[in-house]
Amino acid sequence: MGFPGTWMTESESVVYRVVPKCACSSIGQIMFYSDHGRFFDGDIHDSTEGLHKWAQEESQPLIEANAKGHKSFAFTCVRNPYTRILSSFFDKIAGIQRNGKRYRGNLVPMLTQKYGIEVGSPDNGFEFDQIASFRRFLLFARDTIRFRRPMDPDIHWSAMSGHVGTYVANGGRYDHVIFTEAFNDGMQKVLDRIETPVPVVLAEVPRFNESEGHGPKRLHPVQDYFDDLSMHLVWEMYHRDFKLFGYDFENPGNKMPKGEIDMNELHARLSD
Repeated sequence: MGFPGTWMTESESVVYRVVPKCACSSIGQIMFYSDHGRFFDGDIHDSTEGLHKWAQEESQPLIEANAKGHKSFAFTCVRNPYTRILSSFFDKIAGIQRNGKRYRGNLVPMLTQKYGIEVGSPDNGFEFDQIASFRRFLLFARDTIRFRRPMDPDIHWSAMSGHVGTYVANGGRYDHVIFTEAFNDGMQKVLDRIETPVPVVLAEVPRFNESEGHGPKRLHPVQDYFDDLSMHLVWEMYHRDFKLFGYDFENPGNKMPKGEIDMNELHARLSD
């Protein structure tokens, strides 16, 4: 299985396990800059050089040797499960992708037909009942995760613990976990622990949010999208994420984690 979703700087200064919808564009660009003194021109997910990625065959032996030997500082980044699944909905389901099309082609029409989800369109200003459609999307997401139907779960809404766990299962070990909600603080802790060919000043790094501006704006506070049934579905999908990373399940309006992550306990739980 190896180390899917793992990126590493060409200088091997740092190793990062990608978790979709958790600041991965910003992290990838910072890693790229730390080697080359410039940001990648475009979405960092599209880069095929300048950054080692497990998806690039020539990078695999280098990443594997580094991860198994724990030669470099290794980290990942997580996010509150409530805001992550909301972001996935607005970006991947309600939004238009960078190529000007809907995500995964016929996915949205299928969701409209099978789950009654409406997402509006650029022509009508993306007018639709966001809360009703999001709650129906949660049913679909649960079906993909629990029953693998009508399709396998997508990486953007599959559980974070699944992404993070593959790195440990295959012999890697993390040194740090960043919370998206305290990104600058967490990323600075990473930069303080590594030596990069080019110094990175976080305050000067632009925001890289590749999904922004391509779809509807969220109209309501986070907690308004989650009634009792929605919270039950979220727990069914992400109970392990809440427990592993210390987020507050009881209050969808509290996006902050409840404390720091005990790294030894994290590795013990991921190895279960």
